[in-house]
Amino acid sequence: SMNNIQILKRLYKNYTKKYIRKILISVFFTVLLAASTSSVAYLLDPAIKQLFIEQKQKYIYLIPGLIVIAFATKGLSLYLAKIIMINVSEEVRKDIQTDMFASLIKADTELVDSKHSGNFIANLTNDVNMIVGLVSTAILNFFKDSLTLIGLLSVMFYQNWKLSLIAIIMIPLASTAARSLGKRIGKVTTQQMAKAGILTSYLIEIFKNHKLIKIFQKEGYEKKRANEFINNLKETSRKINVVHVRASPIMEFLTGIMIACLIFISAKLVVKNELEVSNFFSFLAAMMLAYQPVRSLATLNIIVQQGLSGARRVLPIIDDIQKVKDNPESKKLIVSKGNIKFDNVKFIYIKGEQQILNSINLDIPGEKMTALVGHSGAGKSTILNLIPRFYNADDGNIFIDNQSIYSSTIFSLRKNISLVSQDTTLVDDTIRNNIAYANLDASQKEIEEAAQFSFANEFIEKLPKKYDTIIGENGVRLSGGEKQRLSIARAILKKSPIILLDEATSSLDAETESKIQKAIGFLTEGKTTIVIAHRLSTILNSDKIYVIDKGQVIGEGKHDELLVGSSVYKNFYEKQIKRS
Repeated sequence: SMNNIQILKRLYKNYTKKYIRKILISVFFTVLLAASTSSVAYLLDPAIKQLFIEQKQKYIYLIPGLIVIAFATKGLSLYLAKIIMINVSEEVRKDIQTDMFASLIKADTELVDSKHSGNFIANLTNDVNMIVGLVSTAILNFFKDSLTLIGLLSVMFYQNWKLSLIAIIMIPLASTAARSLGKRIGKVTTQQMAKAGILTSYLIEIFKNHKLIKIFQKEGYEKKRANEFINNLKETSRKINVVHVRASPIMEFLTGIMIACLIFISAKLVVKNELEVSNFFSFLAAMMLAYQPVRSLATLNIIVQQGLSGARRVLPIIDDIQKVKDNPESKKLIVSKGNIKFDNVKFIYIKGEQQILNSINLDIPGEKMTALVGHSGAGKSTILNLIPRFYNADDGNIFIDNQSIYSSTIFSLRKNISLVSQDTTLVDDTIRNNIAYANLDASQKEIEEAAQFSFANEFIEKLPKKYDTIIGENGVRLSGGEKQRLSIARAILKKSPIILLDEATSSLDAETESKIQKAIGFLTEGKTTIVIAHRLSTILNSDKIYVIDKGQVIGEGKHDELLVGSSVYKNFYEKQIKRS
């Protein structure tokens, strides 16, 4: 993992560098701010000396006028410096989120499966906020406060160097107190972010499973769980804020001691004629004004630590290197007949667990239908997932028309494959856009044809807005059969030579069932089709059946041959298929 300096260099190179001109303009305004703040403190010396002690009338307009100008400059330059940095920070936020999203959308299925979506959402929001704080607030405060401090110290030394030395000795005391707090806050923040991620994940679960909660009457239980998560987050946030505030009383007390010492010593110096009253007040004003920048610089470390801990979580996502990717030698896959061959394919789902696929050899004829049959968990879905390279096989090879899919470009491979799975995934958008997801340039006519051949037009035409009906998150407003027909329409529109079909296990009513069978018949006509079969009709329509059991191929042939030749198939047929 990267150390702090590396993280800062990286953030500068990728995100801050392109806005460096704006940042420099912002820094220029902080120079004006420092100058005007210091001049306010300085002007108290002539004000007291000329106007009060010597009572000269000729300065009666000039000095107050200058004080107004100094304050106006101070206000305006702070405003401009902040406005510029706000623009920079929002640009940086956009850039980081864009990069994160680009990485997540390309990420391997395995990575996305490994973490709950709520964590990714927390990364995209909270963690990015902290990095933005580091890149904008921290930079601005650093210049604003250190320049102001330098200006005010100059005024202090100009008025009296002995007093200034005493004040300077006190400053580090205050900042060490704040630094130790910074370290603690960094630690607690990391915990807080982890907990915020857990809470987001939990909320997503609640929205997904609200019917489940109702039927099992788990409202009370979920309320208790939610309270725990929220309470944990509260405790951690409380800790952070308490630590933030803890600096205040310590600093106030130290400041009190410091001012007391200074007044004591000043009184001695005035008696010795080493210090005039006007110098003392100007000095005191400068010192009081220096209090804010010193405190701010002392807590700057906190913002930096938080930003760094956010970057530690976000940068690895941006840098994620996909395992499923093209090689420089990858060629375009050209499908003629669509023969698919599995050659000794091994696949372990997650390293270290049992081998899910063990030396699978399949010979799938082009332009025909091949069925995979077997009990659930036998590895049928895994075989389907390996063809479009959702995962890479751990060993062995897969060929389409004698071209290895691992030496073909992923784009050309997936372009030739359509997937119709039993958990139909739909987007919360119009019906038209759901079908056209397969081909965004499709004309209305093509979309309607696909809907017609998949028998989806029957229910679409009955909807009030027809193709412009919004279907709700994951199609909640549609029935199971309707969702399936939409996903078949989408596959028809893709016009790809290879169809991967995961038949729905749930039975629908006879009429819908026959429509879906017809739709699938149209979709798979003359295409290489691999189907995970649960229906007798599908199995009888297949040109070849493979029996899969515990990650191995234990039989192949036609239905009648397998009934005689394979006990596993016979058992499967009698238990699963006869009834349906």
